[in-house]
Amino acid sequence: MSNKQALREFQSRLAMRLQAAQAVGVAASWLAVEAGAQRLLFPLSHAGEIFPWTDVQRVPYVQPWFMGIANLRGGLSGVIDLAHFVGGSESGPARSEGDLAPCRLVALNPVLGVNCALLVDRLLGLRTTEAFASSTPSAPTAPQYFGHRYTDGAGQSWQELNLQLLSQHPAFLGIGA
Repeated sequence: MSNKQALREFQSRLAMRLQAAQAVGVAASWLAVEAGAQRLLFPLSHAGEIFPWTDVQRVPYVQPWFMGIANLRGGLSGVIDLAHFVGGSESGPARSEGDLAPCRLVALNPVLGVNCALLVDRLLGLRTTEAFASSTPSAPTAPQYFGHRYTDGAGQSWQELNLQLLSQHPAFLGIGA
């Protein structure tokens, strides 16, 4: 009988928490990352699981930003060097395995239908709109997957990336060299 009572109490607490969360709304809107010198914001609904750096099987005849294929939880995923892709030719020298060890792979949400993970240099936590002092729309010449540019209280600039639009962009899908 004590198990039934504990289950009822748990269900009551869970129902109260769900009601409170619905009343308050979702607290975090973005996953904040650093890729190269850029601070980027990924919508939480587009980001998937986060993995530590793992061995990547290199693939010949691909774009320089396509690092290869990795086994992530038993599934094969393409790995994109996000700093190189977003920064274009300003990527710098190739990184050694030692340089990649602290990096993370952010998989795209499976709902987006693309088996891919984005290499980021650092995870910087979760951010809400309250964390930013101002925002401006992306420049007209910016790629369509660029969202708003935000400025935080410390004056640092953050670029929002729409991962859904990125995953459908022809340049992103065209990995062949």
